[in-house]
Amino acid sequence: MKNCKKTIGMVVAMEKEILPLINELGSQVECFDVCGFTIKQFKKNGNDVYLINSGIGEISSSSATAILISVFKCNLIINFGVCGALTKNTGVLETVFVNGVVHYDFDLSPIDDVKVGQYPNYDSAIIKVENEVLTFAMKAYPYLKTVICASADKFLDDASIKQNLNNLYGAEICDMESAGILLVCNKANVPVLMIKAVSDGEGGAEEYNKMVKNAVEAYKAVTLKIIEAF
Repeated sequence: MKNCKKTIGMVVAMEKEILPLINELGSQVECFDVCGFTIKQFKKNGNDVYLINSGIGEISSSSATAILISVFKCNLIINFGVCGALTKNTGVLETVFVNGVVHYDFDLSPIDDVKVGQYPNYDSAIIKVENEVLTFAMKAYPYLKTVICASADKFLDDASIKQNLNNLYGAEICDMESAGILLVCNKANVPVLMIKAVSDGEGGAEEYNKMVKNAVEAYKAVTLKIIEAF
């Protein structure tokens, strides 16, 4: 993996998720403005790294990912950020890899014989993440869990909804960007690695506001080591 040069695109929803990493990415080479998005270019271990602050939500994250792939020719996408826990099995500040995503507010079931969350051309509501980058990360960090992420344009602060998503899909975390990123990467046949740190559980919004800074620090070291490995 180290001998395979990559053009790495990094998709991050919020500036507060970027700041702890920005000084670790080396010297900034250039800054671009494309379709209202700011993209910063860095050199890291001989690789070009393009960092984009997508903004919150599936539409913003999918647009940002498409720009990294189509304009900057990124052949690896890394998404990192904070997430919510759906059950007590995944603790606050725990860092995890995502191996499957369900876009749970996508629903064609009234007109097609499919489950809620299932997209055309997919045989399940759970869109799997299957690539050599995730396999490498799992082997490098065997003590980190891989989980299914329930993703939609909603901040979940309702314990009953969280439990229902876990029951329906086996999802352990939730966020507002992963579905958009994964769908675009799959369409373009570009591997993606999603690294998440839990910022809130049963405490919901109050817990999120209190813990988000610590959660960002939790995934910082793992994210940097993965980038350096390439």
